[in-house]
Amino acid sequence: MKEFIEFISKHLVDTPDSVVVEATENNDKTIELSLKVGADDVGKVIGKQGKTAQAMRTLLTAIAAKDGKRAILKILD
Repeated sequence: MKEFIEFISKHLVDTPDSVVVEATENNDKTIELSLKVGADDVGKVIGKQGKTAQAMRTLLTAIAAKDGKRAILKILD
């Protein structure tokens, strides 16, 4: 899951080297992913009216459900 979010994010931004994804397991079934990008690229990851971020969360939810888990994506400034 971490690699998936990293792959998508690197293709959306202008500076892919600034993309950092950190994964934290809160309990057996919940994984929290924190996405950090450069200050200029935050808008590109979020998208107009948050549609890009919502699409990423939807895909992440589908991947996590396949493993019987729940995933949360946080986009940090």
